[in-house]
Amino acid sequence: MTDHASKKILIVDDEPEMRIAITEALKREGYQTDAAENAPNALHRLEGEAFDLVISDVKMPKMSGQELLREIKEQWPNTLVIMMTAYGTIDNAVESMKEGAFDYLLKPFSIEILAGTVNRAFLSDTAPSVAPAAKVSTSKLKASEAREIVTQNKAMLEMMKFAENIAYSKSTVLISGETGTGKEMVAKYIHQCSPRADKPFLAVNCAALPEGLLESELFGHEKGAFTGAIAKKDGKFELAHKGTILLDEVTEMTPPLQAKLLRVLQEHEIDKVGGREPIPIDVRVIATTNRDPKQLIEDGKFREDLYYRLNVIPIKLPPLRERMEDLPVLAEHFMKKHSRENGKKISSIAPETLTLLNKYQWRGNVRELENIIERAVLICQGDAIEPANLFMEEGVTAPETGNENSLGSFRGTIYEMERELIFKTLEETGNNKTKAAEVLGISIRTLRNKLNEYKEKDS
Repeated sequence: MTDHASKKILIVDDEPEMRIAITEALKREGYQTDAAENAPNALHRLEGEAFDLVISDVKMPKMSGQELLREIKEQWPNTLVIMMTAYGTIDNAVESMKEGAFDYLLKPFSIEILAGTVNRAFLSDTAPSVAPAAKVSTSKLKASEAREIVTQNKAMLEMMKFAENIAYSKSTVLISGETGTGKEMVAKYIHQCSPRADKPFLAVNCAALPEGLLESELFGHEKGAFTGAIAKKDGKFELAHKGTILLDEVTEMTPPLQAKLLRVLQEHEIDKVGGREPIPIDVRVIATTNRDPKQLIEDGKFREDLYYRLNVIPIKLPPLRERMEDLPVLAEHFMKKHSRENGKKISSIAPETLTLLNKYQWRGNVRELENIIERAVLICQGDAIEPANLFMEEGVTAPETGNENSLGSFRGTIYEMERELIFKTLEETGNNKTKAAEVLGISIRTLRNKLNEYKEKDS
């Protein structure tokens, strides 16, 4: 734990109200504080005494916060610096990281976020928390769960910074976005950036279970509570005590369960099915949805009071079509990942393959891209993924290039390409139809229908 009383912090801001507010907030946290109204005054203070941390505004008269940061890092390289800005573009943030800032805060920010960022700074090894490169890696994940959020999109990078800032809060988070945009990955990232990182992270798909089973899954039940309840069961809320619970597709909950969830959020306790006494819990709730909650409220399908309880901190993920500059780095990331997992030696993606990928609609977003690259890796026989290794159902055109179309060496119709892909995948999976359907990203029923169709045409 950090010894707050031993840490000295200098606050630099030309706005008196902001200086006073931050000074008082950090004093209440137990830190020693001093303040300066501009950068030259701050440098004078730094020459006179040692400070462990400087919190500086970016936009100030006489000398900017960016210039102050450079001076501090040149003269006092071990002093931590956190930048504040109301002009929060990711360019400012990346520039600050390059210059050696530990972190940055977007104004306005809460006292909770301020304290969390300062605490994290003192617990860190002074390494920047957001790399200015294309990849933002969730390095805090346990080795068994290690995953990367790969992006060079400014909106996504800003979202990641926001996710880090709110990780220290206990407030509920509602992550919205289309299917396949990475909502669960962001939820895990928030958990692993939080003080709860060494506690459980449990996810429940609210759309996958019928009401009775979902209630038992969430809240648990006592022995004999209903037919088949042969033993006591702890629910996910109980198991996630001191940790985080992810309610995936929360808007699919039935009205009775919505009412029970609302009570949990209000009272911080759960009632087991068949239980006699409420059980207190300490759980950070993160929920996701791929639907419009406000429309569901208008339609009478979702409780407005529950929505506002869940939507304390909203995060909206953009679809892949709005961050297409990420497509090449994502495709390369998935190529390396699935090549490694499948023992393949694939080193690149052909330029014409990327051209084809860029023409696709991506209704399934990043998840669909990963599925397509995984299939391509399994099919690819060389060291580069060619257009012929791709299989996309719709939304892409294949312009002619002489006698050979843009699908590279493959000659024929989309039907023939699909047929060849399915049989190659079955061969790769040892004729395991369930595994083949999973790799192809289709249902086992669709696969059987396709095979029956080919059988009828061949007979």
